[in-house]
Amino acid sequence: MDAPTLQPKFLPSRNELGLVAVGFCGGQGKSGVDAAPMALIESGLVEQLREELEFNVHYDGEVHQYSDIMPKEDPDYRNMKNPRAVSAVTRKLSEQVYEHARQGRFVLTLGGDHSIAIGTISGTAKAIRERTGREMAVIWVDAHADINTPETSDSGNIHGMPVAFLTGLAKEDKEDCFGWIKDDQRVSVKKLVYIGLRDIDRGEKKILREHNIKAFSMHDIDRYGIGKVMDMALGWIGSDTPIHLSFDIDSLDPMWAPSTGTPVRGGLTLREGDFIAECVHETGSLVALDLVEVNPSLEAHGASETMLSVHLVSQKRENGCGRFSVGVGADIIKELRLKHSIRREIYAEAPLVRQNAYYQQYTNIAVVAGLAHIDPIYFGGRGLY
Repeated sequence: MDAPTLQPKFLPSRNELGLVAVGFCGGQGKSGVDAAPMALIESGLVEQLREELEFNVHYDGEVHQYSDIMPKEDPDYRNMKNPRAVSAVTRKLSEQVYEHARQGRFVLTLGGDHSIAIGTISGTAKAIRERTGREMAVIWVDAHADINTPETSDSGNIHGMPVAFLTGLAKEDKEDCFGWIKDDQRVSVKKLVYIGLRDIDRGEKKILREHNIKAFSMHDIDRYGIGKVMDMALGWIGSDTPIHLSFDIDSLDPMWAPSTGTPVRGGLTLREGDFIAECVHETGSLVALDLVEVNPSLEAHGASETMLSVHLVSQKRENGCGRFSVGVGADIIKELRLKHSIRREIYAEAPLVRQNAYYQQYTNIAVVAGLAHIDPIYFGGRGLY
């Protein structure tokens, strides 16, 4: 394998990676998402980072449950469910991520539900400000905007509110209910870009319009193509801005990632998800990545599909023959072969035609170099609904 050649702009080394595993599901109501980090680790992710990609991985060997800091009582507050638990966990996580980022490491966080981004992004934002003097941008890849305030949320689930707290659109003075978030831990709405939106609450639509937040829906991806969308997204951010990529697995279509708590049809293909991460990687500006909302307890077969999608989410296809170059961090561009048995097992069960109310997908399956290779062709729209 050749050593990576892309030099990160905002990291002193391209080989140092801080890994934080967060087994937390309190930002929403379905159990199981807390098991995702262990499932990913047991599937060989850490070994892959060290052996295949030659990272110096700084990992404490734990999947953090944070049981020692959980409040004894946690009644609803301002329409938020489990506010003190989520606040305590994200505050601790912010400190952990900050410590990695402060030392110039690329930070990979495995969740957990998307409420953990309150911790990951606040920690990265603070460290980047201190270390580089720059304001960080966030690319939020998700079916949902997650920018509800406590007052606009219908469910009260905090995994639908992290962006509001991170941008200061939602604030709280109580220290144990996110009052710990300070200005140097926040990001500007002008440095926020959404990709893959297709299920937005009414209150969120109003927020996006009022603050002129850059948001690319699945309709935009259908209209312009993922390449043009990424050009526009990265052009909006600029070339001299560190980027934190927060990737919710429900951004992918349920065909590729069915094991998630809030699946929405009409999502990104696996190749589109790969391409997003590839484009961000190629900027040299990526400083942190979240992978969240995988729920291995949902559907036995769906879990295996979703786990593989997580492994591939930051990869790009090469030569159509089962070879991939991996772009997990700003310094990764290495080739990797997937096990034939894993790909065959998953693709052999993928039907040739999938239909739903929003689109039809025809899948052409060709065997290349002994591996099943999928080229999705889409008909119909996948806009917001």
